[in-house]
Amino acid sequence: MIKIGIPVGRHRSYDASFARVKEMGMNCCQLGGSPFQMTDEVIDEIIAARNKYGVETSSFWCGLRGPHDWDFYNGQLTLGLVPVTYRDGRIQDLIEASRVCKKLGIIDIITHCGYIPENPMSESYNEIVSALRYICNVYKKEGQYFCFETGQETPITLLRTIEDVGTGNLGINLDPANLLMYGKANPVDAMDIFGKYVRCLHVKDGEYPKNGRELGAEAPVGKGRANFPALISKLKEVGFDGAYIIEREIPEGPEQHKDILEAKAMLEKLLA
Repeated sequence: MIKIGIPVGRHRSYDASFARVKEMGMNCCQLGGSPFQMTDEVIDEIIAARNKYGVETSSFWCGLRGPHDWDFYNGQLTLGLVPVTYRDGRIQDLIEASRVCKKLGIIDIITHCGYIPENPMSESYNEIVSALRYICNVYKKEGQYFCFETGQETPITLLRTIEDVGTGNLGINLDPANLLMYGKANPVDAMDIFGKYVRCLHVKDGEYPKNGRELGAEAPVGKGRANFPALISKLKEVGFDGAYIIEREIPEGPEQHKDILEAKAMLEKLLA
């Protein structure tokens, strides 16, 4: 069965969130949020809503503490595990995510790692590899995977990092729009570099940056540069069988609803 869904966070009750997924004709979702807000009571609420509506939770997007600047300058100082200032606390967030996901039966845990250095000989790069190896060894004991969401890294840096961590339980949450919006790669070509590691997918579209400070613009699926017909063909080649999670990062409302349903219709046609 093809799994198509949307992200679900704590914007309303989980019963209402899962009801929305079902009403849109979808069968799964990607949970997201701070793992420390996922108390046992919240986990019980999620499980009840999941069972009530028959909606699968395909993965968990782990929100990390501290500031996040989605640009090319301050983002170097605030995103992911790369900034030393926030690293220890964010490692704690990712370890707590393992506990939450064990209770929910989720094996794929996703986050942005940050601007991983291109230079594999740098001290910063090797510190990130060590931090990831520590996290991944914890996950391995629970049968879980750490999945990089694409964005700040070039495809070859991401491949190198996975190989150098070397625990065998690293994967990729492919966000084709992010590869474009950060100016890092054409997502179809990126599949030739890291395609075998793709475990999760954001169906999102975008454009290349127009200046050296700001990310490129997000676009409705099918109206940016992602080329989903070619991308899905590449995903089929590597045997991808994960969920197709549609992201449209504009305020919730009629336009977002329309864009998501149009993306769903496109996916169903391409995957038929």
